[in-house]
Amino acid sequence: MKKALLIIGILLIAIALNIPAWAKHLHKESYYQAIWCQERGGETEVVMPDGTRCDCLTEDVACEVDFASASKWYESITQALHYAMHTGKQAAILLIVEKPGDWKYVDRAKALIKFYCLPVVVFVIEPEKVD
Repeated sequence: MKKALLIIGILLIAIALNIPAWAKHLHKESYYQAIWCQERGGETEVVMPDGTRCDCLTEDVACEVDFASASKWYESITQALHYAMHTGKQAAILLIVEKPGDWKYVDRAKALIKFYCLPVVVFVIEPEKVD
């Protein structure tokens, strides 16, 4: 019994030590934000009247940039709508797809936007297309 608990404890510690490695991204969000925004002649980190910061403001869109992950895609939609409200521009999200499994989150975002007829445009960026 003690041996089994010791093995379980060692496994749990090993897993805990590897969790930060799982969360790593190929690049920081700001890397993708800068590339995408510059290509469109936009300005990054534009301060809104309420102190929030729009990731990329172009002539046409107020865009929130986030990784297409389980906890980020849905946050990007409300943030984009918030920035659009302040700027009068089209709300947009740029979802960063770093691995094939991320596409399901892009699909979820598009489905939610379509279901509720939200005025949000979805853009996608992939590392292999910008490196």
